[in-house]
Amino acid sequence: ALADRKKEIYDDDLIALMHSAPEHDNERLKIEKLAVRCGTEGPQVADLIMVIDDQLQMTTQTGDGPVDATFNAVKALFPHEARLQLYQVHAVTEGTDAQATVSVRMEEAGLIVTGQSADTDTVVASAKAYVHALNRLLLRRSKSGKDKAEISYKTIS
Repeated sequence: ALADRKKEIYDDDLIALMHSAPEHDNERLKIEKLAVRCGTEGPQVADLIMVIDDQLQMTTQTGDGPVDATFNAVKALFPHEARLQLYQVHAVTEGTDAQATVSVRMEEAGLIVTGQSADTDTVVASAKAYVHALNRLLLRRSKSGKDKAEISYKTIS
């Protein structure tokens, strides 16, 4: 699929794909289809079809930009109280067909989860990262204890 969308594939593209592979055993939420309409006029709209606990569900939601509309659509299909703490987008390689790696961090009732995904479509990568984090949250809900945010320091020589 990546080779169909890009002219050239770099090692960094393959590494990003490996890091964003879903954990199929723990995947209660899955994006089936996403279509987004955006532009300079009107609200941005996301049409989303997801499989949630083996049930096909769909919604159309608006937002302040295509990513916001997409996240609103996910939340409409799978209501939750998680708060988005971090949203980062990085281009893996150069060019307009570069893969975007999206990372999100969410917190709900003291539980902190992260999600990551890569795709040549930034909105799709964002949606997959968000859903990846929610799948991890579902796992964390079943375990006891709260998480705490930590800062990691590296010695740079």
